[in-house]
Amino acid sequence: MMRILRASDYRHMPWKNGGGETVEIAVSPDRATLADFDWRVSMATVASDGLFSSFPGIDRTISILEGAGMTLAIEGRPPKRLTVADPPLTFPADVHTSARLTDGPVTDLNVMTRRQTLKHRVRRLHVEGSLPVATSAREFIVFCHRGSLTLATEGVSATLHALDAAILVQPAALTLSADVASEAFLIEIMGP
Repeated sequence: MMRILRASDYRHMPWKNGGGETVEIAVSPDRATLADFDWRVSMATVASDGLFSSFPGIDRTISILEGAGMTLAIEGRPPKRLTVADPPLTFPADVHTSARLTDGPVTDLNVMTRRQTLKHRVRRLHVEGSLPVATSAREFIVFCHRGSLTLATEGVSATLHALDAAILVQPAALTLSADVASEAFLIEIMGP
């Protein structure tokens, strides 16, 4: 099963702490709130230094999509500078976390899962030509960051343009292809 999500259909909503706006790409179950989701994928623009919203019992992964980056102060860890070149960073969403921008606003990709029932993994992919993807995840999301991608699985194919996404449930095999260099994120949702 493959469900295509177009960037023009995403839901815009305020941050939990009111400090900015988030763009919800996908959430499970459908129409879940910030208090009762199992997993959630969103984008946020961070326009100023400040605290992250706290989500009890949630693990989160952040990837920088645009901008010069930011330094995260995550309780119990040394400060971590995160840029578009860095791999996704995973940490508990219920520990005190603040961000200091490097040089102007950034846009980030957030993936969150409820710790007691799920876990996740986020991979940044460079696609040029054909790229077979293997995963044992029960469901996963392909997010097209830059360029355009064609997804093909079990006789079904679809094209994603920049900021579009697709949700796939236990596909036997998946191939991503792009005529010109494109960037994507593969978000795997797994049991605990």
